Amino acid sequence: MLSSIKIIPLGGVREHGKNMYIAEVEDEIFILDCGLKYPENELLGIDVVIPDFSYLLENRDRVAGIFLTHGHADAIGALPYFLGELEVPVFGSELTIELAKLNVNNHQETAKFKDFHVVDEHTEIDFTNATVSFFKTTHSIPDSLGIVVKTKEGSIVYTGDFKIDPSAVPMYRTDFGRIAEIGKEGVLALLSDSSNAENPAQIASEKQIAEEVLDTIQYWEGRIIVASVASNLQRVQQVLDAAHVAGRKVVLTGQDLERIIRTAMRLEKIKLPSEDLLITTKEMKKYPDEEILVLETGRMGEPIKSLQRMATGKHRSVSIKEGDLVYITTTPTTAMETTVAKTEDIVYRAGGTVKQISDNLRVSGHANPADLQLLLNMLQPKFVVPIQGEYRQLAAHADIAHELGIPYKDIFITGRGDILEYKKGKMSVAGSTPADNIMIDGIGVGDIGNIVLRDRKILSEDGIFVAVVTISRREKKIIAKAQITSRGFVYVKTSKDLIKESAHIVEEVVEKTLAGNDFEWSKLKQDIREQLSRYLFEQTKRRPVILPVIMETSQRRRQK
Repeated sequence: MLSSIKIIPLGGVREHGKNMYIAEVEDEIFILDCGLKYPENELLGIDVVIPDFSYLLENRDRVAGIFLTHGHADAIGALPYFLGELEVPVFGSELTIELAKLNVNNHQETAKFKDFHVVDEHTEIDFTNATVSFFKTTHSIPDSLGIVVKTKEGSIVYTGDFKIDPSAVPMYRTDFGRIAEIGKEGVLALLSDSSNAENPAQIASEKQIAEEVLDTIQYWEGRIIVASVASNLQRVQQVLDAAHVAGRKVVLTGQDLERIIRTAMRLEKIKLPSEDLLITTKEMKKYPDEEILVLETGRMGEPIKSLQRMATGKHRSVSIKEGDLVYITTTPTTAMETTVAKTEDIVYRAGGTVKQISDNLRVSGHANPADLQLLLNMLQPKFVVPIQGEYRQLAAHADIAHELGIPYKDIFITGRGDILEYKKGKMSVAGSTPADNIMIDGIGVGDIGNIVLRDRKILSEDGIFVAVVTISRREKKIIAKAQITSRGFVYVKTSKDLIKESAHIVEEVVEKTLAGNDFEWSKLKQDIREQLSRYLFEQTKRRPVILPVIMETSQRRRQK
């Protein structure tokens, strides 16, 4: 009897981050990663974006567990929000689970969650309809694993973030022998990283990167400030090693420092070359500049923003000065490139010099086309599902697979929520399930929608215009004349005529409504908005958010 198999991406396709995929075998659901993404600039005020869990909550009794590939936010960041709705076992490598615990236990709703299970590349977990196993991969964080869901029809293989680097140190090394074994056993579908699929340039090996980092740190004569993403533990290790060889003390700063780097040190995933390498910010003054390296870490974008604060004298412990080298060891995303360029300018104004690791090397934690072809050749999947990337990157990955002889009909560029179903030897799109972006703002989960975002956008571009008027419905007259307040629209003192005419328009609309027989609050406010909007656009060619505030007096009869 043939198995019923479905694959559903709830995130991670046609976007970067927010990885969450469902492998459904018969009546069991296996969740592969549970990540978030940090918003681009157009999502004003939004902290993070997570997947839509509706499908999983509707099928809560069938969820076998969550299986994690690595400890970055794009793989583990949404765990607290999901586990707050549905408690299921969580499986991952030692470091991944420790970082997941930090993430989950930091939220009040999931602070007591304990159902974590540490696995490694030798672990096999038997479920009713499938067996889940793992294989080692190379990424910018140790303990990264690929996931195999073995079914009667063949294996569903999920790579997670990976690249192929033969020079990787043992802690980061890919297990090619295990991958070859998986391929021999038969792969039904491959869900593979596409982040770097459209760039044929050779990625620098970590050995080359380590040499570049050492050269930069060793031969600079002044103080060095290194900006790195905290979760790129391989880069952090390379910086610590280079600082030791160059005879520098390291000062650690950054918001995610305690949470990520200290945990990695405790598990010996980061090793200090010497016990006295690290010093505090207070101890910096004891050493000359040529013996100091400041390592600023944080989430994506945070180290860059910290550099801006350092350059403008607003950082709590470090100010950039003449002779400083600012070394950016993170390759910025497309969305961050403008911010990095502005930061460079600010640093140079403060007297510092900027160098980026990407100036001389192509640096990435993701597979290039040659890596993807090697993996495809080793696994020989029947079906390919490109994931983790924008549409153009998924399409580039599809072309790479097609070059190896896989027909386009067996390659699926999916959208979020698409349901791929395997039946009678064929894979097809068999419908879809809701998989919208769920936006987190403060403690609000999913209470910010497109209308709120549109209002925020208008507020940020054209400001707000408030009209307050007090009326008496019983006497059918205005008690207090309209008062106009503006924020982010026009400067009131230089726009007296505009403000005066706006107040006059408001009073006219109110008087006309009071004189009629059918008084409706909503209609009155809407009429004020329309009349004011038309007038303000004629005068300024801008459309601010207009808020009419109508207050009514309550007059009680005096008692004799």
